[in-house]
Amino acid sequence: MKLTEVLVKPILTEKANLQQDKLRRYAFRVGRKANKLEIKRAVEEFYGVTVINVNTAVVPGKNKTRYTKAGFVKGQKPAYKKALVTVAEGENIDLYGNI
Repeated sequence: MKLTEVLVKPILTEKANLQQDKLRRYAFRVGRKANKLEIKRAVEEFYGVTVINVNTAVVPGKNKTRYTKAGFVKGQKPAYKKALVTVAEGENIDLYGNI
């Protein structure tokens, strides 16, 4: 699997930001077929940090409905895989530098 297919995008939420500050843990949305070794290698190459630990979880899709003039429209948000990456002490990843 290519390294560009492994990391899709960083997850930037309040909970993820608190974990970045306190635990040096960063959240990324990753490809469904990516394993922990590929995720570790991709983060180390893209951001130039030392990765200590990688935890993964598959987030299930959610059912969504909304009311329109034509009636209720039902759909489902897709499931995705996320990775929580812990970096070595004293290192950090600047996710906001390229905005």
